Amino acid sequence: MRFNDTYVSRDERFSVGIDLVTGGGYVSIPVSNGLVDYEEYYEIDPETYARFLSDPAVASSFAAECRRRERDELLIMPPGRNRGTPI
Repeated sequence: MRFNDTYVSRDERFSVGIDLVTGGGYVSIPVSNGLVDYEEYYEIDPETYARFLSDPAVASSFAAECRRRERDELLIMPPGRNRGTPI
């Protein structure tokens, strides 16, 4: 498994973790495209990772930006043509 969640917010529907391939941090959100539910992973730097772990409210705001597709430049694996919508 490539992604290791270190913080999960079930209520806010996001997670923060470590990419085991690169060693970098990420925030993930669940999405669905009608055929499959999956996660989108957004790269974050080490300082942001530490801040999100210490202040989940800040991480929640970042996850909301990801849901609005305001952070697409940080996608670790860009989606294909049939991109899902946030759940």
